[in-house]
Amino acid sequence: MKRNIILAFSILLMSIGVHAQKVGFMNSQEILDAMPEVKQANSDLEVMKNMFKKKGEDMVRELQIKYQDLQQKQAGGELAPVEIDKRAQALKDEESKIMEFDTNSQRTLAEKAEELLKPIHERVNKAIDEVAKENGYLYIFDSANGLILYADPSADVTKSIQAKLGLKK
Repeated sequence: MKRNIILAFSILLMSIGVHAQKVGFMNSQEILDAMPEVKQANSDLEVMKNMFKKKGEDMVRELQIKYQDLQQKQAGGELAPVEIDKRAQALKDEESKIMEFDTNSQRTLAEKAEELLKPIHERVNKAIDEVAKENGYLYIFDSANGLILYADPSADVTKSIQAKLGLKK
């Protein structure tokens, strides 16, 4: 019996503590979409991506021309079987280099995205921390990632964070 009373009292104390906690939410995507530096970073990444894409397409086109040339010479009987095997192996090696270029390009893009976006995310996180401390929030959730099932619009701190970042929306 005493145990049940202690348990009920503990639950009551925890629920009082939960009700006293101030919780807010924000939409990180809305904040990031409003930031000019994010737009610039995305533009820079798009330019880099297009450069890699063009170079990769040029490499593939060059390989296709060499392959077609080899096929024509093979069909015309211009090359000895040993020479055909040698050139075919060279084409396979070139194909491997293209795949390696693609892998390296993707890795380079990811590294550049990290380099460009990390300071932006740090700035946003700092603004979130400041808004939380200034307004007494113990928790701020991000509605952009779908973790919030219901939120009272009065708890939305997106505008406060945008204001802290000097953004107009």
